[in-house]
Amino acid sequence: MPYRLSYALTTQPARFQAVTHSADLPGRLRRLAELGYNGVELHVRDPFAEDLPALAAAVEGSGLPVSAIGTGQAYGEDGLSFTDERATVRRRALRRATSHIELAEALMPAGGLIIIGLMRGKIAPKVGASQAEVWLCAALRELADNAAVRNVRMCLEPINRYETNLLNTVGETLALIDQVDAPNVGLLYDTFHANIEEPSPLASVVKAGTRLFHVHVADSNRWAPGAGHIDFLPLLAALDTLGYQGWLSAEILPKPDVDSALANTIATLGPLITRVV
Repeated sequence: MPYRLSYALTTQPARFQAVTHSADLPGRLRRLAELGYNGVELHVRDPFAEDLPALAAAVEGSGLPVSAIGTGQAYGEDGLSFTDERATVRRRALRRATSHIELAEALMPAGGLIIIGLMRGKIAPKVGASQAEVWLCAALRELADNAAVRNVRMCLEPINRYETNLLNTVGETLALIDQVDAPNVGLLYDTFHANIEEPSPLASVVKAGTRLFHVHVADSNRWAPGAGHIDFLPLLAALDTLGYQGWLSAEILPKPDVDSALANTIATLGPLITRVV
């Protein structure tokens, strides 16, 4: 099976509802393995606040590799971003993202991946788009240098206009990735955001080409695949044409409940993956 399927979990409670939190992380990981998932995407607010030996033991005990490390809670919970008008906040954001890179190195020995989503921030009125892009590019270059030494890649995610006003489309995000000009910085394609922002979601994923590092799967309502109107079979066929070798990772609302979301995702995507291959 060319596509490995993971599910996004958070290690700490968060206001962002499209990642699932469980007080029993080892139990949740075992359930993923039982259902047939190939890995787990871990969203971590602050690696410094984690019991890292316990986290590593839970992951190792499950037999599931980590597909990526999410950083968004650093923004959602702590307000850290690379484009904040306050230099002190930008420096704290860099330190926090560096800790995510170190965590990825520790948990993903074959090569790590961290996600830069909302942590890129927004275009504030006192800052402006040009300055925000300058700060963001500088931060990504610094992080990319650090990550390269640790065999870690970074993927920048286009996010819809209702959550940020900075980098909404694949085209905008690829243009900024070109400015950063680092081989270990690529793109995360999210079907939920693309359904809102892209005139042709399929054309946009093809445009990403070899710069596509990671794929989030969620339906048009951000529920599990099959609960909305997105047709996932053409997406899988397009990824197959691209020769994509990365993960499909479900970052979805736990609706109507967590167990149903877990089961429905794999029940919908599993047969489609089989049809593509």
